[in-house]
Amino acid sequence: MQRSPQQAGPESRTPPSAPSTTPTPAWAAADCSAAEPIGGLQEYYYELCMEKSQEIKPFILHILQEVDEEIEKGLVGITLNVAGNCHLMPVERVTGEDFWILCRILKNNPYINASIHLCSSGLDVRYNLISDVGVSYAAKLLQKQHNLIYLNLMFNDIGPEGGELIAKALHKNTTLKHLRMTGNKIENKGGMFFAAMLQINSSLEKLDVGDCDLGMQSVIAFATVLTQNQTIKGLNLNRPILYGEQEESTVHLGHMLKENQCLVELHMCKHDIKNCGMKQLCDALYLNRSLRYLDVSWLSVVSNNIEGEGLVALSQSMKTNPTLSNIYIWGNKFDEATRVAYSDLIHMGRLKSDNTDVEPFVVDGHVYLAEVSNGLKRHYYWTPGYGEACSPSSNAGFTLVPVGQYL
Repeated sequence: MQRSPQQAGPESRTPPSAPSTTPTPAWAAADCSAAEPIGGLQEYYYELCMEKSQEIKPFILHILQEVDEEIEKGLVGITLNVAGNCHLMPVERVTGEDFWILCRILKNNPYINASIHLCSSGLDVRYNLISDVGVSYAAKLLQKQHNLIYLNLMFNDIGPEGGELIAKALHKNTTLKHLRMTGNKIENKGGMFFAAMLQINSSLEKLDVGDCDLGMQSVIAFATVLTQNQTIKGLNLNRPILYGEQEESTVHLGHMLKENQCLVELHMCKHDIKNCGMKQLCDALYLNRSLRYLDVSWLSVVSNNIEGEGLVALSQSMKTNPTLSNIYIWGNKFDEATRVAYSDLIHMGRLKSDNTDVEPFVVDGHVYLAEVSNGLKRHYYWTPGYGEACSPSSNAGFTLVPVGQYL
């Protein structure tokens, strides 16, 4: 009789770890032949590793054991969080071949509804070594697992080819609501596939392709598609690779905001926005009545190159647009007109002190702005060692408005 994982722990097997970028293993191609799960998740994981001569990862075994215990208690909204940057225990990062086994477990087990902290069905494998090898299994999972609402592939060495696989898998997927590709260098080519996907997919609500080295062409493609897409509520286009001084991406995104009345969040940090581009966005905000969060969470122009004229126009748009609630401007150039404009917004109560990153003060009759601590993206790139990782006070981005709960 085969011993259970508790009887024969992972220390009993010490095969070498698989490299993070390897050809697709032959046994993975025949994944239809694997047996159906007949016990706990940790036992199924152990048996699959034994069958395929794959190294057993203690971290994965521990996570699955916790999930088994929650299943036994009859809990719903069970968390399957295999983040490679967990600070609570020693972590050996998941490779593409490890991810194949996880996908098999998720695809075949009828009891698992892996979920994030917001109790939506999902899988969080951020900061691992999945690469283009493992992302092909994620694409298959999207086609077969109909309980998956959230998928976090953030920083997994996924390139343009892997981005293409995920984007094409979403052509037919009707259940995924939130996808994070953050930090994977899918580049302009991968971005174009995701923009094309938004012409077909009618279920995805949030897409994060920030820090993905998107090019001007793909940013413009997203702007063009969103003039017609009525499903996407949140889009992160932070830090594209842009060349030139014409602010083409800002012009196109401004035009999109005039047409789109469904988008709630648009993140476009580090687009090198200047006064001209800011005026384009302000003109759009006079007409738009759905957008609440522009750039890093609400309305943020942090780390751009906007000066007084553009910032004053931004403050004026907040007076005429009742939907806008938050502005983050620290890091730009403040002249006196800017300082007075935002001081007035705060004192009249239109801009609440908790909804911005500046605070006015007066010296010798002149108004100045001081930086105020805030929770912008505090846990965007890492998970805390204690406390709640997704609390609104620590994350302004996509976590403040849960999927399916837009107003």
